[in-house]
Amino acid sequence: MTVGNKDEILRKPDWLKIKLNTNDEYKGLKKLMRENNLNTVCEEARCPNIHECWGERRTATMMILGAVCTRACRFCAVKTGLPNELDTAEPERVADSVEIMNLKHVVITMVARDDLKDGGAGILAETIRAIRRKSPQTSVEVLPSDLGGIEENLQMVMDAKPDILNHNIETVRRLTPRVRARAKYDRSLEFLRRAKEMQPEVPTKSSLMIGLGETWDEILEVMDDLRANDVDIMTIGQYLQPTKKHLPVKKYYSPIEFGKLRKIAMEKGFKHCQAGPLVRSSYHADEQVNEATKNRQLQFEG
Repeated sequence: MTVGNKDEILRKPDWLKIKLNTNDEYKGLKKLMRENNLNTVCEEARCPNIHECWGERRTATMMILGAVCTRACRFCAVKTGLPNELDTAEPERVADSVEIMNLKHVVITMVARDDLKDGGAGILAETIRAIRRKSPQTSVEVLPSDLGGIEENLQMVMDAKPDILNHNIETVRRLTPRVRARAKYDRSLEFLRRAKEMQPEVPTKSSLMIGLGETWDEILEVMDDLRANDVDIMTIGQYLQPTKKHLPVKKYYSPIEFGKLRKIAMEKGFKHCQAGPLVRSSYHADEQVNEATKNRQLQFEG
């Protein structure tokens, strides 16, 4: 199913219908985020799973370093512009919220901060350390930008020893210049490879969104490239156009096709792959990394 002309808009299939859940858990988590002046990628990126994660699983992906990104990727709904001044108190506020929610697993992502020499790595590393101090039983997954491709910035994050290092490849090689602002396909692969070299025991993870005009063979090429750089976990989800200003959807993949992709990914050697129309990088993150973080949980409980 492809677009016949550039003005045609594809109709969403039934399998993309979302059940809304605005129960007390959802409302309570939203209130907590506002009281602590915290941002979440769940809201800023208009994630389709926010009601399930907040309302049923009581999980959230916190977005640090503000709500304004220095990059204007053509798939992303996060605001673009000149960021606010650095908030050095943010790591403690994030750690306080994690402690209040008593989370077993937390995902910390960030806007790209190309205006900062360290790309925001220092605040991200301090956020990891703050969570460790206040909630030592909580496993911490980080989802940084490419931090400008500077090795010292990545080293700063890896020295804080997150439980999972997640960096998204987002799309296939051919479409990267059109889809991702300033980012480079090979730089993302190098970022993931270096992270593994710095901390071999830390699982690495990456996410691919499909439906932007890629071919099936190009999807498989991404899998091979990620495995060649020792990536452990992969997620694959359907691209959904957040606004009319963003790139249009060129194809809606069926649940059967996602099932085939997951099978292929596991055959290629990924330790875990979650694939589905509504799968996002942080969707069911606690399940995705269960095996990877089990040793840490057992160590704490022992």
